[in-house]
Amino acid sequence: MNKPKLSFWQIWNLSFGFLGVQIGYSLQNSNTSSILQSLGADLSHLSYFWLAAPVAGLIIQPIVGIFSDGTWTRFGRRIPYILGGAIISTIALLLMPNCPTLLAFAPLVMGALILLFMDLSFNVTMQPFRALVTDMLDDSQKTEGFVIQTLLINLGAVVGALLPLVMTWCGVSDAPVEGGVSKHIAYSYYAGGAILLLTVLVTAFKVKEYPPKEFALYNAASEQEAEPAEKPGFVALMRNIPKTMLQLGITQFFSWAALFLMWNYLKPLITGSFIAEDGLSVNMGAAETWTGVLNAVYPIPACIASIFMAKIANRYGNKLVYAVCLLCGAIGYWGLTVVSDPYMMMLPMVAIGIAWAGVLAMPYSILSRAIDARSSGAYMGIFNFTITIPQICMGLIGGSIVGAIKRGVLDGRGYETMSQVEQVVVDSQSASWMIALAALFMLLAAISVWFVNEKRENV
Repeated sequence: MNKPKLSFWQIWNLSFGFLGVQIGYSLQNSNTSSILQSLGADLSHLSYFWLAAPVAGLIIQPIVGIFSDGTWTRFGRRIPYILGGAIISTIALLLMPNCPTLLAFAPLVMGALILLFMDLSFNVTMQPFRALVTDMLDDSQKTEGFVIQTLLINLGAVVGALLPLVMTWCGVSDAPVEGGVSKHIAYSYYAGGAILLLTVLVTAFKVKEYPPKEFALYNAASEQEAEPAEKPGFVALMRNIPKTMLQLGITQFFSWAALFLMWNYLKPLITGSFIAEDGLSVNMGAAETWTGVLNAVYPIPACIASIFMAKIANRYGNKLVYAVCLLCGAIGYWGLTVVSDPYMMMLPMVAIGIAWAGVLAMPYSILSRAIDARSSGAYMGIFNFTITIPQICMGLIGGSIVGAIKRGVLDGRGYETMSQVEQVVVDSQSASWMIALAALFMLLAAISVWFVNEKRENV
């Protein structure tokens, strides 16, 4: 029995809360490195702090997926987790700018703890949204559902990245605060937390999930099979992972490793472009703001691409669209290493945005057709391993790689004895090599797509 067709706005409401979650993620991606550096973190140590996000996802998403598969309440199957996670996420966003006040003698430690707290709550909120699309939509609408989700994610990324700039337009100071967080960044976190909670409330009140009996009918199962007692354990799920998921995992590894490197090293890369004409100072506040602007640029083409992606994929196939998107990402990363003008950097970010649209939509569209609907939450959570493991790997070895690159750039010179401008130049050159590595990873991801089996499997 096929699931009923949902209208555009019904599909929109399924993922509307993801808009707010992505605003929070965008604020984190754009500003975490700057906040941690202002609290005393060294460039070569940043990747270790960024491990918080993938580690949280690695642990939390499968757990939430398995539990939500077996949750049947009057409020729904996924909604309780989405709403609970959103409340905690909002609190985390309000706390992050206040690390120096909360633990004055060790603000960097407090920043790291709140970052971990924030990522845990983001993952609790985010994971059920993927499964909710799979639960509620028929196969014929799943690509559209994930594309609309991609559109909302990218709208959220634009809003989150631009919030610091909007705050400066509203008269909030962007002046650096010694050992603390600039006011325009702090106010952006407060606004982002409020928006996150409001958008999730829309999904919570507008979406009515299928009760067990209807869900069982739509997925060709008995009502008893839909109950939690019938759910396979984690080991059984891992033993029966569809081959498609494993094949997608290779593509995911390279693409998410590339994204992790960009989020880590974009800010130090572009800071070298904000050295004053006299070569004696660096406009750090402007560099922070421009990092947010660039992080707001790539979701815009991603939004545009996502509008047409479902129709193009239906005509030419998901694999071709996916591979082309990732190839655009490789070109975009390479472009960042050869362009020094801040405004011209927007062009490579457009190409990266097309890749981002593909990464957010295509693997889930392919995967959703290859998994058992009764265990969709668990499998979507397990699939998150393919996002978190590459980031953990890059987090563990990224510091060593950039350290080696940095030593090569220094060529025996003493980093600590350099002026601020000289240090910025060294950091920018080192970051450029890391972005070049991201370009190579994205190229390998595009090639690996052709080895993915797109046909439905018996699961």
